[in-house]
Amino acid sequence: MEKDNKKFSNQLLDLEPSPELFDRIILAIRKEKELRKTKRLLFGFLFLSIFSISIMPFSCKMLINQMRNSGIFYFISTAVSDLETFLIFWQDFIFAILESLPIVEIVFFVTNLIIFLFAIRFFSNRQKLFLAYLIQK
Repeated sequence: MEKDNKKFSNQLLDLEPSPELFDRIILAIRKEKELRKTKRLLFGFLFLSIFSISIMPFSCKMLINQMRNSGIFYFISTAVSDLETFLIFWQDFIFAILESLPIVEIVFFVTNLIIFLFAIRFFSNRQKLFLAYLIQK
């Protein structure tokens, strides 16, 4: 029995791992890091797109309501319908239009639109990476 144990321990000492083992381990670690990075990017894209899509109708409705309430359409329609008066008082018309603009709602809507477009661009640039991740799972 002792002889068998000695023979077995000598065989274990003689065994060496294959030369490709280290490379395979490093490759597996890199793949796992890539998957984690892709997963984070995918969740970031999903968060941005869901956030911007869910807020878009509210910001659009707010902007339209404020545009209606501000009277800006009356200024524009007056400027278009009575061009002579507009050309005479164009500075006052432009100042009145600028005063009645709902700036906060415009900024909110444009910011939301930029976030949505950024998310779409982000997805289109990384589309192959995301699809490879989803197919792999």
